[in-house]
Amino acid sequence: MAAGKRAAYVTDGGDLSGSVHFAAGIALCRAAGCVVTGIDGVPIGEAGRGLVVAADEETHGLLMSMTRSLPHD
Repeated sequence: MAAGKRAAYVTDGGDLSGSVHFAAGIALCRAAGCVVTGIDGVPIGEAGRGLVVAADEETHGLLMSMTRSLPHD
């Protein structure tokens, strides 16, 4: 994402903000200007779940509209 080779990344896992496997990537994407939220569109953290990283607001909006149509637990 931060290198400009992908438009988006989506996962519906739990809270990934503190994961050693995701924390550095999240920080790099934020520094590169990517939009980073949970799968529900709110800031990532303990209350949210999953991860959506998009290159820009337009791509993030498209992903949010697609994920809203999916069944959620």
